[in-house]
Amino acid sequence: MKIAVATNGSQVSGHFGHSESFTIYDIENGKISSQSTVPNPGHKPGFLPNFLGDMGVEVIIVGGMGASAAEIFRQRNIETILGAQGDATTAVETYLRGELHSNDAFCMEHHHHHHSEDCGNH
Repeated sequence: MKIAVATNGSQVSGHFGHSESFTIYDIENGKISSQSTVPNPGHKPGFLPNFLGDMGVEVIIVGGMGASAAEIFRQRNIETILGAQGDATTAVETYLRGELHSNDAFCMEHHHHHHSEDCGNH
């Protein structure tokens, strides 16, 4: 499994498209096995969700994102965790323990990931 975190340095970025980079975590047996950083190739509508999806990312963790990016992730069945903050590695570890849930900083009525019961609980 691959988890991407939109990052500014080692911190979770507040906005997906304007992050400095994406830290990609490879997960094996429920633990981080490796990580790498990919510079943000540029904010173009619709580009970044597909860029990350094509890398095999299954989960994106970020502070917030726009509706079009969230919709592309939904269409590609990539889980989106919004409202995260702080250290990126800590956010991934918290997610892996099942303790990081999207606060739906952007929320869509018809998304289908396993945290959808949180939708609307702002």
